[in-house]
Amino acid sequence: MGRGEEDDRRRIVPTRVLLLLTSLHGGGAERVAVHLANRCDPTLVDVRIGLLRAAGPFVKDVDPARLMVAPEGERRFVFEGPNAGFYRPDRLIAGTLQAPIAFRRMIRDWQPDVVMSFLKGTTLITQLALSGLGPARPRWIAREGNNTLAVIGDELKSPMARRLVAWHTARAYRAADVLLANSQHMADGLIEDLALDRARLRVIRNPIDAARVRREATAAIPRAPDARPFILSVGRLEYQKGHDMLLTAYAAGQARGTHDLVIVGRGSREGDLRRRAAALGIADHVSFVGFDDNPWAWMARAALVVLPSRWEGFPTTAGEALALGRPTLVTDCRFGSRELVGHDVAGWCVTPDVHGIQHGIDRLIKDTALAERLGSAGPHRIEAFGMEPMIAAYQSLFIEQAALGPGAPVSA
Repeated sequence: MGRGEEDDRRRIVPTRVLLLLTSLHGGGAERVAVHLANRCDPTLVDVRIGLLRAAGPFVKDVDPARLMVAPEGERRFVFEGPNAGFYRPDRLIAGTLQAPIAFRRMIRDWQPDVVMSFLKGTTLITQLALSGLGPARPRWIAREGNNTLAVIGDELKSPMARRLVAWHTARAYRAADVLLANSQHMADGLIEDLALDRARLRVIRNPIDAARVRREATAAIPRAPDARPFILSVGRLEYQKGHDMLLTAYAAGQARGTHDLVIVGRGSREGDLRRRAAALGIADHVSFVGFDDNPWAWMARAALVVLPSRWEGFPTTAGEALALGRPTLVTDCRFGSRELVGHDVAGWCVTPDVHGIQHGIDRLIKDTALAERLGSAGPHRIEAFGMEPMIAAYQSLFIEQAALGPGAPVSA
């Protein structure tokens, strides 16, 4: 680069971007936010993360100078746990009245060109935060990384309440300048489920940090050298992730005679899952590891990685298993899993039920040639979802939106 090019680069005013989340508790959305904060070129895109609480295992991975945190967060914004917990009166008041004020304060302090909200709940809060800001409001990208209707169904039992929340969610998505999905299947589903405008929809898949995954996968795991080979599942212990189906499938299948089952993750259903394992008579062969900063060390040693989800958005965990060349079984649920692994290409897709999971596990454990072929195809498959192209796509979107100037006023 010549001296003139260096001077031109210094004169570029970077696009200011504010990413809005409730916390940095483990999940695909939170990982994406951390990657953007750490990897965007600061001379082009200056990223801050706005949090209601400085909580979660990924907080330590971000430069504190890039975090904006609501000072009242520890008292008012404890939203972790099952999705239905958000509708407790105290949390609902905090989410609809106090959280928008906190986000609006961050927006006024940072004065971003672009804000990006993650997932349904934060998007609803962001809509309230942006309402009334007038024509000078920043451009708004609403990023969805999950099956919206399935999440609403998990949160609420009343059909009327589900319809009302779905209506408000669709209204918030329509108010955003861009609706961003993390898989093409999800984008198509959002259009179908919520009657959204395809012209406003973009797709950027979750980046897979293959280099870090492979580097950290060499670490040791707390497992005896003479222990049986194991099947692995990594994910939050919540209804969405289907660990109850996995336990039942494992108990009914042939693999329990030769392989243990290891589950990495934590969540509100851990007690129920432990009791289910005991009732099924498999507790001695099932290990609940809890959250682990390095699930990849477990993946690298697993005979098979299984994601038994009832629904997804874009399962980063499956992509990381592919990066390590591990045989990977996913449920063919809405959305993203089949799109990522490709059935019989670099992974195996089964119906999202006990029968499908059981037969998929038993086949891949028995048919070692099939498992090895799928595993060896994984690293090549994951190249299309690498870190650099995905971060570049985000940077281009942020810069493009900032160049369009302020967005139209948002109504509450």
